[in-house]
Amino acid sequence: MADRVGIIGGGIVGVAIARELSARGDEVTVFEKEARLAQHQTGRNSGVVHAGLYYAPGSLKAQLCAAGRVFIREFCQEKGLPYREVGKLVVAVDDSERGALAEIERRSIANGVPDLARIDDVARLREIEPHVAGVAAVHSPHTAIVDYAAITEAMAQDVRAAGGSIRLGHEVTGIRSEAGSIRVVTPVSDDVFDRVVVCAGLHSDVVARLVGADPAPKILPFRGEYWELAHDRTDLVAGMIYPVPDPRFPFLGVHFTRGVYDTVHVGPNAVPALAREGYSWLSVSARDTWESLRWPGAWPLARQHWRMGVDEISGSLLKPLYYRKARRFIPELRLADLTHKTAAGVRAQAWGRGGELLDDFQVDQVGAVTLLRNAPSPAATSSIAIARYVIDNHLATAASS
Repeated sequence: MADRVGIIGGGIVGVAIARELSARGDEVTVFEKEARLAQHQTGRNSGVVHAGLYYAPGSLKAQLCAAGRVFIREFCQEKGLPYREVGKLVVAVDDSERGALAEIERRSIANGVPDLARIDDVARLREIEPHVAGVAAVHSPHTAIVDYAAITEAMAQDVRAAGGSIRLGHEVTGIRSEAGSIRVVTPVSDDVFDRVVVCAGLHSDVVARLVGADPAPKILPFRGEYWELAHDRTDLVAGMIYPVPDPRFPFLGVHFTRGVYDTVHVGPNAVPALAREGYSWLSVSARDTWESLRWPGAWPLARQHWRMGVDEISGSLLKPLYYRKARRFIPELRLADLTHKTAAGVRAQAWGRGGELLDDFQVDQVGAVTLLRNAPSPAATSSIAIARYVIDNHLATAASS
């Protein structure tokens, strides 16, 4: 017998779960508060299909990224969507970064990154990226680039074709348990389901409170800003050029990405946003900011990472400082080559009571309601794998309990 399942959130993860459930015969309804799908994290990122270089071996990120990369490639092939393996070069700019680069190499090997190569020959670096500066690198030739918004729309077509419903402009305001079922309320609808899955991204903690879940982890929004490279200078970047990431943070640092439509973006940085959907410094929510400041983890986080915060905010406000970070990797880069800022994204970063920034994916269960509490990058890469993991390990358990 088919179950009635409500999905809250129309990003790529929510729609991927809806697609998988529809294919298994369940009656699925997706609720999305915006007028279109993929409007927030899914449609505002670098478009990278990650190969699994960074993640702790054995973590959910490592496992689901590896499987998800294959699923996304196959989906794009099936639907005729662009999927370009432009490759990624993670570059140590000087000898001080060799140790951290070796850790990236170790994790990549443990995670089964295909055809990974360690490069210590500068001439070989220049064969891959002719304009790059550095002393060593790891190269992932199968790291790819896609259009995640287009992928989400194609998944949504599969949901509709299987009889599922996708309701745009439906912001969920209430979730209640009622005699073996779950009632989902919006300003324009009132429906009952056997199970509910919450994939609310930037609002995942807000929706979690509607079902009485633990307030932790809370979402701390981080804005990532991108500059676009001048069209006549895009030959400076062949594929992707990434820095060696700081292991203390779940961010990868400013990098260069050739997009699926051949624009080249520089970024993102990572600055605390003043609203959950704060895509610029002018987007301010007093409520969101106050909730962040009063969270128990606020001051431990500030004490530990204030220098990083000052550095990122300075780079956001002062273009020459942002440019200086980027030029470390491409000395030929000129300030004028960064022509304009493109649409920023906001990362839904889960944040614990002690000030810790959660790194791995996290899924919680409250009765028949499944909650994705932390699903940042590589969630888009992993989306189909996340869908199968959630259904097999959480929805199946909820249905049998």
